[in-house]
Amino acid sequence: MTDPVFGVWDWLIMAATMVASMAIGVYFRFSGGKQKTNEEYLLADRNMSILPVAVSLMASFMSAITLLGVTAENYYYGMKFVLINIAYGIATPIASSLYLPVFFGLQKTSTYEYLELRFGPQIRLLASLTYTLQMVLYNGIVLYAPAIVLESVTGLNRLISILVVGIACTIYSTLGGMKAVLFTDLLQSFLMYSAVFSVVVFTSIQVGGFGEIFVIAKEGGRLDFSNISVDPTERHTWWSLIIGGLSTYLSLYAVNHTQVQRLQTVSTLERSQKCLWWSWPVLSLLSVTTCISGLGIYAAYKDCDPLTAHEITAIDQLMPYYVVDAMRHIPGLPGLFVAGIFSASLSTISASCNALAAVTLHDYVSRWWNVPPSYMAWMTKLAACCFGLIFLALAFIAQHLGGVLQAALTIFGAVGGPLLGVFTLGMFTTYANERGVSVGLISGMAVMLWFSFGSPRPAPVKLPVSVEGCGFNVTVPVVPPTNPSDYFYPYRISYMWTSPMGFVWVIVVGSIISLLWRQQQPWERAGQSHPDPALFTPPLAKRLRAKFEEKPSVQMSSACAHDSSECTVL
Repeated sequence: MTDPVFGVWDWLIMAATMVASMAIGVYFRFSGGKQKTNEEYLLADRNMSILPVAVSLMASFMSAITLLGVTAENYYYGMKFVLINIAYGIATPIASSLYLPVFFGLQKTSTYEYLELRFGPQIRLLASLTYTLQMVLYNGIVLYAPAIVLESVTGLNRLISILVVGIACTIYSTLGGMKAVLFTDLLQSFLMYSAVFSVVVFTSIQVGGFGEIFVIAKEGGRLDFSNISVDPTERHTWWSLIIGGLSTYLSLYAVNHTQVQRLQTVSTLERSQKCLWWSWPVLSLLSVTTCISGLGIYAAYKDCDPLTAHEITAIDQLMPYYVVDAMRHIPGLPGLFVAGIFSASLSTISASCNALAAVTLHDYVSRWWNVPPSYMAWMTKLAACCFGLIFLALAFIAQHLGGVLQAALTIFGAVGGPLLGVFTLGMFTTYANERGVSVGLISGMAVMLWFSFGSPRPAPVKLPVSVEGCGFNVTVPVVPPTNPSDYFYPYRISYMWTSPMGFVWVIVVGSIISLLWRQQQPWERAGQSHPDPALFTPPLAKRLRAKFEEKPSVQMSSACAHDSSECTVL
């Protein structure tokens, strides 16, 4: 392995990144409204501009794990993964026109308040607890994984990495609230782009031009997009990437609280929809560039694969290994790359601190205790700080959790599809009830986690690599061929189908239980003859308004049944 090299300029760039992030938090703590109200702290007073929100939507879920993983994916399995960006383009209008208007119209701080208005308090609590566990586990890994990878190739001590990144993130998230999170995401996104673009530029120079990357990649079988199989056991096909990508995107950008909270930091629905539309090209540009960086590294190492040559021990170390190997002679460049990788983690963790604080105060604390408004702001800051420290603690013990590392990432995928199904049943049907969606959610998550964790399962087959140009003898391990039919069928299903299968499961089971096991709906318990159209997706809401011909002087929003301060005339 290349000796780790991290010079003075590299350390200065890393330090500047952390200091700048904390400075933004301090600035917003002592400017404007000074984060004295929850409206400012959690929702930036709903007066943010479109650009920082659009960029933050991308940065919130583009973690270091994503950047390192997508690069290795394209290197070892080919560029097929880039097709997922088509799904993002299809999903964006669906999220902006069918889901977002409901959340924006209700103007609730917690996304899961919708579920109580539509179904009842039990499903709200179940969904918010599921979200909390999902995000806590995921962010512990987001903080830990890049630290251990970068330590192995740059010499950056993992404990120092975790402490510096975790503490810096906790400070600026706690002090500056949502405004600090959004503006630091702008800075961190710039560094993420810089890190990935630097790899593309260097590999292009190394192999003789940008076009040469694709020539070499094609010769190595990395540009094969011909798999249109409908077999769900095929790891990546057009169908799995587009349908799976569509479901995954909607589970994140249509109903996930972290993203919905950001989409409510602007003043109007039209501006919120523009944020979502602009986040798509920002996300896809980074995704496509990261895919190309993987091909570029393949072109550079086509005759001497670092993993086979035992220069690295895991495929996720590929990208930082290339940076240290190829860019070490330029002062500051490795530091810029590391800053970009850590920025990807910072943006994800800060988003989660703020979002989880909102859920904690509104779904748990305010549910059982009558908290005076004057105490809400500092209690929310305390919650954000506590979650940052929890992420730190989980990152430190992650090395002792063994297989739970992969388990946490699997949970993140397996939970998203079922939760999307719950919100979809609520917004697109009037018959779904709390019993139905609760049974659907619990059973859907159980089945998806079983499918995801079950073993033994066949290992994915990598594309061929070479070690002929290494200049030293390399022992290539001989992997005996396996017969996929020897494995239990559900364990062979591609991970890309986990989210759509969970979504369909909840829709089907939730519908059947709701129709067979009738239950009073919230509006019936409140003595109303029909549901509030504001709880449904715009096309259905329009039909309901036309059907019941509501009169403004008579009808009230169902929100009145829960909080008289939120009554709205329809």
